[in-house]
Order: sequence, then C-alpha cells, then structure tokens
Amino acid sequence: MEDRARPVPRRAAARAHARPETRPHATARDAGSFHPYRTPYGVLTIRVDADGVTDVALGDVELSGQRRPTGLAARAATQLQEYLAGKRRSFDLPLAPQGSAFQRKVWEAARQVPYGTSLTCAQLAAQLGDAEGFRAVGAALKKNPLAILVPAHRIVGANGRPLGAGREARLKEALLKMERAACAREGDGTQ
Repeated sequence: MEDRARPVPRRAAARAHARPETRPHATARDAGSFHPYRTPYGVLTIRVDADGVTDVALGDVELSGQRRPTGLAARAATQLQEYLAGKRRSFDLPLAPQGSAFQRKVWEAARQVPYGTSLTCAQLAAQLGDAEGFRAVGAALKKNPLAILVPAHRIVGANGRPLGAGREARLKEALLKMERAACAREGDGTQ
C-alpha cells in the first residue's frame, strides 16, 4: 500500500525561510532531486542535493527539486534496505538536513544514541546541557527531516514509547523493536 500524502506545509515553509548559513554550499541552480524507494516498511522518498542527503520522508511524497534517482539517493536507499534487513547498524552517508542550529544539535545528539538503545527526551536534553529543555528536544525531533538516518526512534517519551502518532509512531516502535531483537540475538546486552 503506497502512501501518497503530500508533505506538510510547515516543512515547505521551513525550507523557504531557511537562513543562508544552514546551507552554505547550496546555489540557486542546485534544486536537488528526490526519488521514492520501496522498503519492507513502505515507500521512503529520499531527497539529495550537492551537500548530501537532505530528507528521508515516509511515503511517496513530492519534495523540492526534480523527481529522479541519483547515485547518492540509490546509495542511501541501499543502506536503508540493509539496515531494515538487519545487516547494517550505522550509515556512511553525507547528511545535509536543513534546520536551526539547535535542531541540528539535537539531530546530531540523536545520531549518537547507540543501536538498540533508547533515551528519553529528558535524558537527551540533559546530555545537551539543559535538563529542563525536554520539550524543545521533542519539538526538534518532530521536525527531523531524515527518518531512520537520524534515529529519532531511539528517543522515547517518559512512558518509554516512541514519540509521534499514527504510522510514524508504529514505524518507530517497529524499528526500535527490530534493533533490540538483533542485539538480544547477538548477545550485545544493549536494551
């Protein structure tokens, strides 16, 4: 079943108002490209530009740029397929998400959470130096443009469940369960 949802307007608005320092190497002619790829968990649309992978969106969605595959998008799709098949635990891709300095800081911190483990928003906020900033951390994670590549599924609420609702929350829960099962099979002891 393909999800043909349009991207949410706030994402487009955020890109339109991005400050120049968030994309120092982008040029007017570098509109990037995007292409949908099928996975066992549904279609993922991957967008790339000259700086790297900018978006991994759930579903077959229209993103800015041309709709066409590229070498980098295909490489990202291959690595995502390997991860989803349990054959990869980390990614070796140039990432270029657009966001504020704080959002990028949160996304980078989320990338450091080990495979098969989880932290609460409060724990991640404390690691970033502001234990009371858990709501801001949660808000930054909601705007994560790189599903799976920035493992927001490893950041959970105080109840221990992944953030979000609907399909997104179900996917995050499935990914965390998959990672924990792989760790248990291999005797990593991570949880």
